[in-house]
Amino acid sequence: MVQLAFSTNAYTKMELPEAVRHIADHGYDGVELLADIPHAFLPEFDDEDLKALEGVIKETGIAVSNINANTAEGYYDDAPASSFFDPTIITADDDDRTWRIEYTKQAIDLAAAVGAPSVCIATGRPLPGTLPEQAREYLIDSLHEILDYAESAKVTVGIEFEPELLVECTDEVLTLIEDIGRDSLGVNLDIGHAAVYGEDPATSIRQCAGHITGIHVEDIVGGRRGKHYHRIPGDGDLNFESIFEALDDIDYDGFATLELYTYPNSPDLAAKKAYQALEQYVD
Repeated sequence: MVQLAFSTNAYTKMELPEAVRHIADHGYDGVELLADIPHAFLPEFDDEDLKALEGVIKETGIAVSNINANTAEGYYDDAPASSFFDPTIITADDDDRTWRIEYTKQAIDLAAAVGAPSVCIATGRPLPGTLPEQAREYLIDSLHEILDYAESAKVTVGIEFEPELLVECTDEVLTLIEDIGRDSLGVNLDIGHAAVYGEDPATSIRQCAGHITGIHVEDIVGGRRGKHYHRIPGDGDLNFESIFEALDDIDYDGFATLELYTYPNSPDLAAKKAYQALEQYVD
Protein backbone atom coordinates (compact mmCIF):
# COMPACT_ATOMS: atom_id res chain seq x y z
CA MET A 1 0.00 0.00 0.00
CA VAL A 2 1.16 3.52 -0.79
CA GLN A 3 2.33 5.58 2.18
CA LEU A 4 2.39 9.37 2.41
CA ALA A 5 5.58 11.32 3.04
CA PHE A 6 6.38 15.02 3.05
CA SER A 7 9.56 16.76 1.91
CA THR A 8 11.47 19.03 4.25
CA ASN A 9 12.01 21.41 1.33
CA ALA A 10 8.80 23.18 2.41
CA TYR A 11 10.33 23.84 5.84
CA THR A 12 13.33 25.91 4.84
CA LYS A 13 12.76 28.38 7.70
CA MET A 14 13.37 25.60 10.26
CA GLU A 15 16.38 23.51 11.18
CA LEU A 16 16.23 19.95 9.86
CA PRO A 17 15.36 18.14 13.14
CA GLU A 18 12.54 20.58 13.81
CA ALA A 19 11.20 20.14 10.28
CA VAL A 20 11.19 16.36 10.66
CA ARG A 21 9.34 16.66 13.95
CA HIS A 22 6.68 18.91 12.42
CA ILE A 23 6.12 16.52 9.52
CA ALA A 24 5.75 13.57 11.86
CA ASP A 25 3.24 15.53 13.95
CA HIS A 26 1.00 15.84 10.88
CA GLY A 27 0.67 12.06 10.65
CA TYR A 28 2.98 11.32 7.73
CA ASP A 29 4.62 7.91 7.58
CA GLY A 30 7.71 9.24 5.87
CA VAL A 31 9.89 12.30 5.42
CA GLU A 32 12.04 13.23 2.45
CA LEU A 33 15.24 15.02 3.39
CA LEU A 34 16.46 18.01 1.41
CA ALA A 35 20.15 17.45 0.70
CA ASP A 36 20.88 21.15 0.37
CA ILE A 37 20.83 24.34 2.37
CA PRO A 38 19.42 24.97 4.90
CA HIS A 39 18.95 21.31 5.88
CA ALA A 40 21.69 18.98 4.76
CA PHE A 41 24.24 20.63 2.49
CA LEU A 42 26.41 17.58 2.47
CA PRO A 43 29.98 18.97 2.54
CA GLU A 44 28.99 20.77 5.76
CA PHE A 45 26.71 18.09 7.24
CA ASP A 46 28.86 16.64 10.00
CA ASP A 47 28.62 13.83 12.55
CA GLU A 48 26.87 16.09 15.05
CA ASP A 49 24.20 16.95 12.46
CA LEU A 50 23.73 13.29 11.62
CA LYS A 51 23.42 12.37 15.29
CA ALA A 52 20.70 15.01 15.78
CA LEU A 53 18.86 13.76 12.70
CA GLU A 54 19.07 10.14 13.79
CA GLY A 55 17.76 11.17 17.21
CA VAL A 56 14.63 12.83 15.86
CA ILE A 57 13.97 9.95 13.47
CA LYS A 58 14.13 7.54 16.40
CA GLU A 59 12.05 9.83 18.58
CA THR A 60 9.23 10.22 16.03
CA GLY A 61 9.39 6.75 14.48
CA ILE A 62 9.13 8.29 11.03
CA ALA A 63 10.77 6.63 8.03
CA VAL A 64 12.96 8.46 5.52
CA SER A 65 11.35 8.12 2.11
CA ASN A 66 14.11 9.60 -0.02
CA ILE A 67 17.12 11.89 -0.09
CA ASN A 68 16.37 14.78 -2.44
CA ALA A 69 19.68 15.71 -4.06
CA ASN A 70 18.21 17.50 -7.07
CA THR A 71 19.75 20.85 -6.17
CA ALA A 72 22.97 22.00 -4.53
CA GLU A 73 22.42 25.70 -3.91
CA GLY A 74 24.87 25.55 -1.02
CA TYR A 75 27.61 25.39 -3.67
CA TYR A 76 27.12 29.14 -4.16
CA ASP A 77 27.48 32.09 -1.82
CA ASP A 78 24.72 34.03 -3.58
CA ALA A 79 22.25 31.47 -4.92
CA PRO A 80 18.97 32.98 -6.13
CA ALA A 81 15.72 32.24 -4.32
CA SER A 82 14.40 30.02 -7.11
CA SER A 83 15.67 26.46 -7.42
CA PHE A 84 18.27 25.66 -10.05
CA PHE A 85 20.47 22.67 -10.67
CA ASP A 86 24.05 23.59 -11.58
CA PRO A 87 26.60 22.23 -11.23
CA THR A 88 25.09 19.01 -12.55
CA ILE A 89 26.16 15.57 -13.67
CA ILE A 90 26.10 16.89 -17.26
CA THR A 91 28.12 20.08 -16.61
CA ALA A 92 30.89 20.40 -19.20
CA ASP A 93 33.53 21.58 -16.73
CA ASP A 94 35.28 18.44 -15.50
CA ASP A 95 35.91 19.75 -11.98
CA ASP A 96 32.34 20.94 -11.50
CA ARG A 97 30.91 17.71 -12.86
CA THR A 98 33.19 15.69 -10.58
CA TRP A 99 32.07 17.82 -7.63
CA ARG A 100 28.44 16.96 -8.41
CA ILE A 101 29.18 13.25 -8.74
CA GLU A 102 30.91 13.28 -5.36
CA TYR A 103 28.01 15.25 -3.88
CA THR A 104 25.61 12.58 -5.08
CA LYS A 105 27.79 9.92 -3.47
CA GLN A 106 27.54 11.84 -0.20
CA ALA A 107 23.75 11.81 -0.58
CA ILE A 108 23.95 8.04 -0.99
CA ASP A 109 25.98 7.85 2.22
CA LEU A 110 23.27 9.83 4.02
CA ALA A 111 20.58 7.54 2.62
CA ALA A 112 22.43 4.49 3.88
CA ALA A 113 22.93 6.07 7.31
CA VAL A 114 19.23 6.86 7.86
CA GLY A 115 17.72 3.86 6.08
CA ALA A 116 16.37 5.70 3.05
CA PRO A 117 15.84 3.38 0.08
CA SER A 118 16.70 5.95 -2.57
CA VAL A 119 18.28 9.20 -3.67
CA CYS A 120 16.81 11.36 -6.41
CA ILE A 121 18.78 13.55 -8.79
CA ALA A 122 17.93 15.68 -11.80
CA THR A 123 19.94 15.79 -15.00
CA GLY A 124 20.08 19.56 -15.27
CA ARG A 125 20.02 21.59 -18.48
CA PRO A 126 22.56 21.49 -21.30
CA LEU A 127 24.07 24.96 -20.92
CA PRO A 128 25.17 27.10 -23.89
CA GLY A 129 28.25 25.58 -25.46
CA THR A 130 27.28 22.01 -24.54
CA LEU A 131 25.29 20.19 -27.20
CA PRO A 132 22.60 17.82 -25.88
CA GLU A 133 24.37 14.81 -27.36
CA GLN A 134 27.57 15.72 -25.52
CA ALA A 135 25.60 16.32 -22.34
CA ARG A 136 24.11 12.84 -22.68
CA GLU A 137 27.59 11.32 -22.85
CA TYR A 138 28.46 13.11 -19.63
CA LEU A 139 25.18 11.83 -18.13
CA ILE A 140 25.88 8.20 -19.01
CA ASP A 141 29.44 8.29 -17.66
CA SER A 142 28.39 10.10 -14.48
CA LEU A 143 25.55 7.71 -13.77
CA HIS A 144 27.70 4.61 -14.10
CA GLU A 145 30.15 6.02 -11.55
CA ILE A 146 27.30 6.99 -9.21
CA LEU A 147 25.55 3.64 -9.59
CA ASP A 148 28.74 1.71 -8.80
CA TYR A 149 28.75 3.55 -5.50
CA ALA A 150 25.00 3.24 -4.91
CA GLU A 151 24.99 -0.50 -5.47
CA SER A 152 27.69 -0.99 -2.87
CA ALA A 153 25.50 0.93 -0.41
CA LYS A 154 22.30 -0.90 -1.47
CA VAL A 155 20.62 2.40 -2.38
CA THR A 156 18.70 3.06 -5.59
CA VAL A 157 18.98 6.22 -7.66
CA GLY A 158 15.94 7.86 -9.22
CA ILE A 159 16.20 10.31 -12.10
CA GLU A 160 13.62 13.04 -11.73
CA PHE A 161 12.62 14.28 -15.17
CA GLU A 162 11.38 17.82 -15.65
CA PRO A 163 10.44 19.95 -18.65
CA GLU A 164 13.41 21.84 -20.15
CA LEU A 165 15.99 19.53 -18.56
CA LEU A 166 18.07 17.08 -20.59
CA VAL A 167 15.68 14.30 -19.48
CA GLU A 168 12.27 15.94 -19.43
CA CYS A 169 9.55 13.31 -19.94
CA THR A 170 8.53 9.69 -19.39
CA ASP A 171 9.81 8.32 -22.70
CA GLU A 172 13.21 9.93 -22.22
CA VAL A 173 13.71 8.64 -18.69
CA LEU A 174 12.66 5.12 -19.70
CA THR A 175 15.06 5.22 -22.65
CA LEU A 176 17.83 6.30 -20.30
CA ILE A 177 17.04 3.48 -17.86
CA GLU A 178 17.10 0.97 -20.71
CA ASP A 179 20.38 2.32 -22.09
CA ILE A 180 22.06 2.24 -18.67
CA GLY A 181 20.77 -1.28 -18.07
CA ARG A 182 21.21 -1.41 -14.29
CA ASP A 183 18.53 -2.27 -11.75
CA SER A 184 19.87 0.38 -9.37
CA LEU A 185 18.64 3.19 -11.67
CA GLY A 186 14.98 4.14 -11.81
CA VAL A 187 12.72 7.16 -11.94
CA ASN A 188 11.66 9.45 -9.14
CA LEU A 189 8.34 10.25 -10.80
CA ASP A 190 7.04 13.75 -10.17
CA ILE A 191 3.42 13.65 -11.32
CA GLY A 192 3.30 17.43 -11.72
CA HIS A 193 6.29 17.36 -14.06
CA ALA A 194 4.54 14.77 -16.19
CA ALA A 195 1.42 16.94 -16.30
CA VAL A 196 3.27 20.14 -17.17
CA TYR A 197 5.03 18.34 -20.03
CA GLY A 198 1.60 17.37 -21.38
CA GLU A 199 1.44 13.77 -20.20
CA ASP A 200 -1.34 12.12 -18.24
CA PRO A 201 0.19 11.36 -14.82
CA ALA A 202 -1.72 8.07 -14.44
CA THR A 203 -0.47 6.91 -17.82
CA SER A 204 3.08 7.90 -16.91
CA ILE A 205 2.81 5.86 -13.70
CA ARG A 206 1.73 2.77 -15.64
CA GLN A 207 4.51 3.25 -18.20
CA CYS A 208 7.10 3.47 -15.41
CA ALA A 209 5.88 0.35 -13.58
CA GLY A 210 8.79 -1.59 -12.14
CA HIS A 211 11.17 1.36 -12.38
CA ILE A 212 9.74 3.80 -9.82
CA THR A 213 12.06 4.59 -6.90
CA GLY A 214 9.69 7.21 -5.50
CA ILE A 215 6.78 9.51 -6.31
CA HIS A 216 6.64 13.28 -5.89
CA VAL A 217 3.12 14.65 -5.49
CA GLU A 218 1.70 18.14 -5.92
CA ASP A 219 -1.20 19.75 -7.75
CA ILE A 220 -0.95 21.81 -10.93
CA VAL A 221 -3.35 24.48 -12.12
CA GLY A 222 -4.26 23.79 -15.73
CA GLY A 223 -3.62 20.06 -15.48
CA ARG A 224 -1.78 18.78 -18.53
CA ARG A 225 0.30 21.63 -20.01
CA GLY A 226 -0.42 23.75 -16.93
CA LYS A 227 2.09 26.10 -15.35
CA HIS A 228 4.88 24.55 -13.30
CA TYR A 229 3.98 25.74 -9.83
CA HIS A 230 3.56 23.19 -7.04
CA ARG A 231 0.22 23.52 -5.23
CA ILE A 232 -1.54 21.69 -2.42
CA PRO A 233 -3.62 18.77 -3.73
CA GLY A 234 -7.12 20.04 -4.34
CA ASP A 235 -5.94 23.54 -5.27
CA GLY A 236 -5.27 22.57 -8.89
CA ASP A 237 -6.67 20.37 -11.61
CA LEU A 238 -4.95 16.99 -11.30
CA ASN A 239 -7.12 13.89 -10.85
CA PHE A 240 -5.71 12.24 -7.74
CA GLU A 241 -8.22 9.42 -7.80
CA SER A 242 -6.87 8.27 -11.15
CA ILE A 243 -3.28 8.78 -9.97
CA PHE A 244 -3.68 6.58 -6.90
CA GLU A 245 -5.67 4.02 -8.90
CA ALA A 246 -2.70 3.76 -11.24
CA LEU A 247 -0.34 3.29 -8.30
CA ASP A 248 -2.58 0.50 -7.02
CA ASP A 249 -2.76 -1.07 -10.48
CA ILE A 250 1.02 -1.41 -10.68
CA ASP A 251 1.23 -2.64 -7.05
CA TYR A 252 3.39 0.30 -6.01
CA ASP A 253 3.98 0.05 -2.27
CA GLY A 254 6.48 2.84 -1.72
CA PHE A 255 6.08 6.45 -0.65
CA ALA A 256 4.15 9.22 -2.33
CA THR A 257 6.02 12.29 -1.13
CA LEU A 258 4.38 15.70 -1.09
CA GLU A 259 6.83 18.20 -2.53
CA LEU A 260 5.48 21.64 -1.65
CA TYR A 261 8.59 23.81 -1.51
CA THR A 262 6.37 26.65 -2.78
CA TYR A 263 4.95 27.10 0.75
CA PRO A 264 7.96 28.22 2.83
CA ASN A 265 5.83 30.73 4.73
CA SER A 266 3.10 28.23 5.68
CA PRO A 267 4.56 24.71 5.59
CA ASP A 268 2.41 23.40 8.44
CA LEU A 269 -0.76 24.52 6.71
CA ALA A 270 0.42 22.94 3.45
CA ALA A 271 1.31 19.68 5.20
CA LYS A 272 -2.02 19.56 7.03
CA LYS A 273 -4.18 20.33 3.99
CA ALA A 274 -2.23 17.94 1.75
CA TYR A 275 -2.62 15.09 4.21
CA GLN A 276 -6.34 15.73 4.54
CA ALA A 277 -6.72 15.78 0.76
CA LEU A 278 -4.87 12.51 0.13
CA GLU A 279 -5.44 10.32 3.19
CA GLN A 280 -8.59 8.88 1.57
CA TYR A 281 -6.42 7.24 -1.09
CA VAL A 282 -4.04 5.46 1.28
CA ASP A 283 -6.34 4.21 4.09
